[in-house]
Amino acid sequence: MNGAFIAVVDLGTTGVRCAVFDERAQLVASAYREIGLTFPSPGWVEQDPAEMVASTAAVFREALGHGSVPAGEIMVVGVTNQRETVVAWDRGSGKAVYPAIVWQDRRTADRCSELKAAGEEDWVRARTGLPLDPYFSATKLTWLFGHVPGLREKAERGDVLVGTVDSWLLWNLAGVHATDPTNASRTLLYDIHTGAWDDELLDLFGVPRSCLPEVRPSVSAFGSTRADLLGVERPVAGVLGDQQAALFGHAAFEPGETKVTWGTGAFLLMNTGGTIVQSRHGLLATAAYAVPDGGVRYALEGAVFVAGAAVQWLRDGLGVISDAAETEALAQGISSTDGVYFVPALTGLGAPHWDPNARGTIVGLTRGTGRAHLARAALEAIAYQTHDLVRAMEADAGLTLPELRVDGGAAGNAFLCQFQADILGISVVRPEMVETTSLGAALAAGLSAGIWPDLAAVRALPRSLTRFSPQETPYRSQLLDGWRCAVDRARGWTASHGSHRAPPLDRGPSPS
Repeated sequence: MNGAFIAVVDLGTTGVRCAVFDERAQLVASAYREIGLTFPSPGWVEQDPAEMVASTAAVFREALGHGSVPAGEIMVVGVTNQRETVVAWDRGSGKAVYPAIVWQDRRTADRCSELKAAGEEDWVRARTGLPLDPYFSATKLTWLFGHVPGLREKAERGDVLVGTVDSWLLWNLAGVHATDPTNASRTLLYDIHTGAWDDELLDLFGVPRSCLPEVRPSVSAFGSTRADLLGVERPVAGVLGDQQAALFGHAAFEPGETKVTWGTGAFLLMNTGGTIVQSRHGLLATAAYAVPDGGVRYALEGAVFVAGAAVQWLRDGLGVISDAAETEALAQGISSTDGVYFVPALTGLGAPHWDPNARGTIVGLTRGTGRAHLARAALEAIAYQTHDLVRAMEADAGLTLPELRVDGGAAGNAFLCQFQADILGISVVRPEMVETTSLGAALAAGLSAGIWPDLAAVRALPRSLTRFSPQETPYRSQLLDGWRCAVDRARGWTASHGSHRAPPLDRGPSPS
């Protein structure tokens, strides 16, 4: 195997992948490991930062070994990552001072509500493109500074550094404290108009500037890898948050081009070019990518917190299935859910509702409900949530999408793709490689390293696509009405009912 290869580290929510691509952007090797999540309290979601780094190093070495790619032929390394998750670490030792607080974490919902009640949301949204929600990084950092003794003082001195997962990886891979606009724009601390950390936002959330990373263009050089960690010293160039990487992987470089990624969550992004579109329908304005001397390109985004994770919950939480791949045959084996709806608000509802007090709900159960109904309801929930995002985005953009590009692990499910086409009434287009996030990071890294001269050359790369055309669905309106009713049942649950944690049972005296 000869030529220049691109290695990509793709650190997601449930696992890390190393994917190796050739100069035609074809996948030649890959390795993957799951990363654990912990849930220490209701609504809390954490990960071990050290496990992130150790697993990254392991899959990098495995991918090169499995694909027989000589380390010396890796030309450049790209990075893509789960967004909004925050890590704080000691500059001297390089060790994290607290578990990573994951983007799904809801522990700061009350703080967000307080800021909204104080009238802070409108100006924050105007400056950042984001609502006040615990999904984003800033209130997570506020919580850390308020709960880890001495952390604020150390951060003010620069002895403790903070950042999103890309910054944590870059520090460990290349020894630099940096990020890019796609990740910075998810923190509530970054002014998307000026392209810089904002002093008023830093004051609002109590985050010292001295602990934050430098913001560099997405398509640029970030340093070189440590040979002792990965076994090879190579340039790190090209850093994108995972959803923007997926948009890049579809070569969606023109305004109006749109994709949805079905991974842990569901994320719909539309390229809006050089224009920042402030949503009127619960969506987000965010950075899409940035190139040196070319400025920032923006996107309109709809974010759903739980999509593929609902299937994972059926597997790991309930034991309804043993493998996610079973859901396709189960769903196709019945004609409908028989009125069962699953609203997977397991960590609240994201766009377009933004309700951190919503909780997961399954309605319409009968004695005849079986595991096939639950599996199909989970898949349909992904499509219903995507439908809501698409309609909100069309209203904001003033257009009707001619088709929807899909990617992510769940995009391999043919039932889901066809149901999505039917419920939207437009074609769903799936690339041969559904792991488009890794591909996008590879394209950004290859552009940074000069493997491809410009975006036009990337867009000209050959792609194989599968198209799912919509079929007539006479009950579409009834299905969507049922979904809306189910969502109404899930909304505001903890606000009106509390957590409903039962006291421990009194089992009487222990036997002697």
